[in-house]
Amino acid sequence: MTQPTSGNMPVDTLTSVPPPAPIQVGTNGSPGGYKFDPDQVQGVINKWHQLLTDVEADITQAQTIANVRPPGAEFASGDFIKQGAGPSGDTLLQQHQRMREYIHNYINALEQASGKIAQTDDDARQKAAQQGRDIT
Repeated sequence: MTQPTSGNMPVDTLTSVPPPAPIQVGTNGSPGGYKFDPDQVQGVINKWHQLLTDVEADITQAQTIANVRPPGAEFASGDFIKQGAGPSGDTLLQQHQRMREYIHNYINALEQASGKIAQTDDDARQKAAQQGRDIT
């Protein structure tokens, strides 16, 4: 979110990415947010992966915009970059990077609620519990 300042330059006030809403798949996950049918959740995950691919492409374009340089070494070009294009490009890039982080978090939450990550977590806990037991 941006807020205008006294100098008419917008200031980015969003400094962190909010967590995804609670997700429940069948009986797994947290109730009170989104609920998905176990047979359909993979389709939802696939759509979020496609969105992630699209946002990655947008980030590449936003990096080009954020890295714009003045066409000439004179005041008007430098002033345009310093006061207009530069800050706008930086904000555009930051917002897309935050969207990418949110999408990653949402995909992880969907996979965890669907049970895909739970098994990996359980395996990791069991391996950690076993470490050091064979030392004499």
